[in-house]
Amino acid sequence: MSAALKSDLMAEARRLGFEACAVTRPDAIPQAAERLAEFVAKGRHGQMGWMAERMAWRGNPAALWAQARSIIMLAEPYTPRHDPLALLEHRDCGVISAYAQGRDYHDVVKKRLKALGRWLIAQAGGEIKVFVDTAPVMEKPLAAAAGLGWQGKHTNLLSRDLGNWFFLGAIFTTLDLPADSPARENCGSCRACLDICPTDAFPAPYQLDARRCISYLTIEHHGPVPLELRARMGNRIYGCDDCLAVCPWNKFARTASEVKYAARDGMVAPDLATLAGLDDAGFRARFSGSPIKRIGRNRFVRNVLYAIGNSGAAALLPAAQALCVDGDDTVAEAAQWAVSRLRATPGAGPGADRRPRS
Repeated sequence: MSAALKSDLMAEARRLGFEACAVTRPDAIPQAAERLAEFVAKGRHGQMGWMAERMAWRGNPAALWAQARSIIMLAEPYTPRHDPLALLEHRDCGVISAYAQGRDYHDVVKKRLKALGRWLIAQAGGEIKVFVDTAPVMEKPLAAAAGLGWQGKHTNLLSRDLGNWFFLGAIFTTLDLPADSPARENCGSCRACLDICPTDAFPAPYQLDARRCISYLTIEHHGPVPLELRARMGNRIYGCDDCLAVCPWNKFARTASEVKYAARDGMVAPDLATLAGLDDAGFRARFSGSPIKRIGRNRFVRNVLYAIGNSGAAALLPAAQALCVDGDDTVAEAAQWAVSRLRATPGAGPGADRRPRS
């Protein structure tokens, strides 16, 4: 019965919009706890204290829910319709990671997971718990154990069928379903993802130092970003797609079927001056329903100011100067840094400090 149930489960998952579905066991990633402990011991988690605090759960899925017998892993593509690397050339505009340009994936994926979970209970009973990147679940190792793909040298999940532009979701269940075989690693000698990283965030293949990762710096890191890394951030204001975008396996990436993942108006190459002028209410209104809203106005505007400082565009001086006395100390310091950078730009003399006359 379980084999037939699993076959029906796969079909229902695809009907609901998931591109791939596979099953693993809670005890399928015995190496995860040790690797996580090493990662934290080296301080590579940075300010993500929640990672250290919940290591027991994160490193052992059975500790999260002892009654679980199977873990269903699901993948849903969000493949961008544009080249994220090309946007880096437009220095007077910001670059937002492709996954954050549409609706918040947490809400979209969780809704599908719950629908699939309800179907499973209706078919076979049991209990379920669903997770989408908001609980101490190591989705990538579990997905690799289930055979959805393998963790590449950039530590993200890769698939021969999907490339690496996809979200992961997990359904823990008390049902005993047949497990799939792990995927085989297929990176070979390629190191494109390692070489393209602008901040050298990979100490070695398959290892990440989050403290140097632009995704971490723009999203998780509180306070000023270290001076040595600011120039390397370029115009990336929320996340970074470089290591994903350069992967050769993306030639197999599937088109995103969910329209909610399509970039919303103003999310592809937004104007930096406009973003710098956002107050708290304006920020919340502009990014309603977006994962960007989670980091708050101050951290976001801090990122925008680093991008302005890296733009080389003297026309952006007024936008930075207006924030040099911002009520948030980190924003004010970022603005002062941006002003000093732009004033050092050739052609940005004293006259460039003034707004152009109408």
